[in-house]
Amino acid sequence: MTFRNWSVPEEAVTAVGVGVGGRAPKPKRQSCAPKPPPPHGTCYGTAGMVWRHPQPHVSQRCWCHMRRSVAPGRKGVRRRVQPGFKSPSWDRLVSALALSHPADPMAPAVPLALLAVGLGLGLALPSCDYPTHLWCSSREIAVACQAESHCANLAHPTAAPVQLSLYYESLCPACRGFLVQQLFTTWLLLPVEVLNITLVPYGNAQERNVSGKWQFQCQHGSEECLGNMLQACLMHEAQNFTTYFPVIFCMESGSSATKNLKACLQLYAPQLDAGRITACAQGELGAALMHRNAQLTDALDPPHQYVPWVVINGKHTDELQAQAQSSLLRLVCQLYQGDKPEACEDTESPKPGAVCRR
Repeated sequence: MTFRNWSVPEEAVTAVGVGVGGRAPKPKRQSCAPKPPPPHGTCYGTAGMVWRHPQPHVSQRCWCHMRRSVAPGRKGVRRRVQPGFKSPSWDRLVSALALSHPADPMAPAVPLALLAVGLGLGLALPSCDYPTHLWCSSREIAVACQAESHCANLAHPTAAPVQLSLYYESLCPACRGFLVQQLFTTWLLLPVEVLNITLVPYGNAQERNVSGKWQFQCQHGSEECLGNMLQACLMHEAQNFTTYFPVIFCMESGSSATKNLKACLQLYAPQLDAGRITACAQGELGAALMHRNAQLTDALDPPHQYVPWVVINGKHTDELQAQAQSSLLRLVCQLYQGDKPEACEDTESPKPGAVCRR
């Protein structure tokens, strides 16, 4: 048996089981009315009664406004949902599906496992207001519809990604080497769900408030402060990590981390405006972004003693730091609790790392 659409119109559900002798009436074709559904999932019944669906978007699935086909020459009669509607039993639901969605040789076959689940439950949960073809689309929906054990794609829940925060400064040689050789290459090799990266460009800088404005003094001079601000403004402008990280990699791998912004943008993110980023770095917004990075750096526990300072899953230890600088890919692969990606099958032997001490 096949059905054209697994989204059940409410009119079809309420029509089942109300015929003479307990038999279902003759099926009627139904479709969405041209008039848009009322907002916030509200369906108005007879005598001014209101039925409100717990999820507003359901009203967009033809739950509220429907029409039926009648004899030729007559106009379609628009009907409203009966007040006090409750979730139907599964036998009524299956009958409604059969009535409102006749078999079609081009339609996909009914998932027998999911149908068996539905028939075994007896009653649909109040929170399960999704068509059966969406039951396995996410863990939340599968739980609501009690279909977890029948969803092969959810049999092994996705593990949480490894969280890595890098506290660095733009002109520190050790920071540039770690970002270019370890962090960026590891990010390229691993799937997005394995590693989540946060960049905090500030490092060993110091700040002070002069007449209500923040001023910064950086370890490698004013050019490093400019580089830190450019990268902070780049992150603020781009928002998307996959957009700004290649640009930062380009800036850090070049001869100058401050003079190649425009070229790196043209190469990796031509949609971004170099003028806006430069204006941000030279204005109050850049100072505010740097102040925020200063607060994040000063809040480290334990306090940072050098850069690059690597925090993994909220922790920093000498052992984690050494492993990250010697072979970050190996470390992330060891920490990730999910199915190991292909890149984890072969990792290089550890190499000693370098730092810039305070």
